[in-house]
Amino acid sequence: MAEAGDAKARGPLSALRPRMATLGRRLTALKRAGGDDTFLARGSATLDKLKDLCNEGKEHPSTLLQLYTQAVLDITYFEENQLVDEYFPEESSLQKVKELTRVLSEPEDLVREYNINEELINIFGAELLECLYWRKGALLYMYCHTVKERSEWLQENIAIFKKCLNDGVHYLMKMLSFRCSLVLNEDTSLQDKDTAKLLSEGVFSDTHLLAMMYSGEMCYWGLQHCGEENWESLGTTDRVSNVGLGCSSQSMSLDFRETGKATLTKYVTICEGPLKDQGWNTATAKQILCYFMKTHN
Repeated sequence: MAEAGDAKARGPLSALRPRMATLGRRLTALKRAGGDDTFLARGSATLDKLKDLCNEGKEHPSTLLQLYTQAVLDITYFEENQLVDEYFPEESSLQKVKELTRVLSEPEDLVREYNINEELINIFGAELLECLYWRKGALLYMYCHTVKERSEWLQENIAIFKKCLNDGVHYLMKMLSFRCSLVLNEDTSLQDKDTAKLLSEGVFSDTHLLAMMYSGEMCYWGLQHCGEENWESLGTTDRVSNVGLGCSSQSMSLDFRETGKATLTKYVTICEGPLKDQGWNTATAKQILCYFMKTHN
């Protein structure tokens, strides 16, 4: 029984090593292809530190998982920037987006694989978890922003486009859910009332606001290009189901109108309330909200 317990304890570490090796090979390939970037350098340094700690075998698994996650975030960020700079090449970008989404899902997959009985937020911390989901959601946002302008591609791949939008919004909604909003009452002591209002709305950074705006825009694109048809009516073929963007909620089709209305209404309320005169533009959000109302009527 003791041996079984030891094996279980070694489980996460034994699964981490091959993933580290795979990430190391990814890094080497990028460098050989001419990659020279601050994020690649940082990812390389983090991987080296992680290898040393694994060899020592003294660190808590959560520390190792956090370092692995940071290396994943840095290395994939370089690749994402390449995709954006190349304007998401039509012949290869969908596969690349799928691949990067899978890599960004690896940290959580590792935890699930070994049934580590601890909340994800306790293992990774809120910031790392938010970053993982933000990066997946923002990547799909940028991809959809680009391909929606390719009318021929869009016509032939409308179901894939909807799936990318659907998963992207799910990722961003998940990103916004990790931290609990501050509950304001008479015992809450915050000198800055605007800050208190932001925290009560679950807005802890600029990225939270961007996630709201991105979600609203993606819902708008979904309604604009895909209409309000049921998921099945879009002809969800094996090709679509095999896109595999790593979203655990990918089978749940969103109500683009209601989700977008709720998200953008909150965005406008915050930007014109506690963040008034702070440079946040609400014109596009209001135009989209008008579109939601007009098409609904």
